[in-house]
Amino acid sequence: MNYKELIKKIDKLKIPKHIAIIMDGNGRWARIHKTKRLNGHKKGVEAVRRIVETSTEIGLQYLTIYAFSTENWRRSRTEVNYLLKLIMDSLIREIEELNSNNVNIRFIGSEKELSQSYNKKVVEVCRKSWNNTGLHLNVAMNYGGRREIIEAFQKIISDVQAGKINKSKIDDKIVSNYLYTTSIPDPDFVIRTSGEKRLSNFLIWQSAYSEFWFTDTLWPDFSREEFIRAILDFQNRERRFGSR
Repeated sequence: MNYKELIKKIDKLKIPKHIAIIMDGNGRWARIHKTKRLNGHKKGVEAVRRIVETSTEIGLQYLTIYAFSTENWRRSRTEVNYLLKLIMDSLIREIEELNSNNVNIRFIGSEKELSQSYNKKVVEVCRKSWNNTGLHLNVAMNYGGRREIIEAFQKIISDVQAGKINKSKIDDKIVSNYLYTTSIPDPDFVIRTSGEKRLSNFLIWQSAYSEFWFTDTLWPDFSREEFIRAILDFQNRERRFGSR
């Protein structure tokens, strides 16, 4: 079934509010195609473009993509530098089209390790879209779920000591307000490509009640059709959030 036929099957009233994607498999794609890993990342950017376009078309409110993790710094300096440049270049190249399509884009993650000039450039470019009211595209950059929680509690402790928070009043809502994702709803649906079945330190607080969908497809090959099929699968599930 082609894309146009599949998209007609979507129940507009049951579209998940927030989809998060662990984009895995660029390196394996490159190995299979006997090319450089860097070319795999380049093809991965093309997949991001088509999934963002599809998300806009179906009226998705929030899309979060795992672009660069805190663990990715362990890769070779050549690959890390290429990834950082590719993410920035892609952002600059795509921002005008994203803006014209009413997409609101933000980076979430830690500012540690990234240079001050890099962080400043990200804000300068993204700010152009912050008045947009369509799809909210969140790019998880230098993101790690454990670090996010640690940094949140460091800020909470500081505010408790300053008398801004009563420690007896701390609950999940307060904690959520100190995460990188403050003001962003928790993901209803988490998709991971490449056949791996783990979170890899991605949105570990926020995904407590998320539905999951795993595919063997490598990220550069992830199609509009498969994205829609994943959403259709989600729409056939019953979410109980721990109740009967």
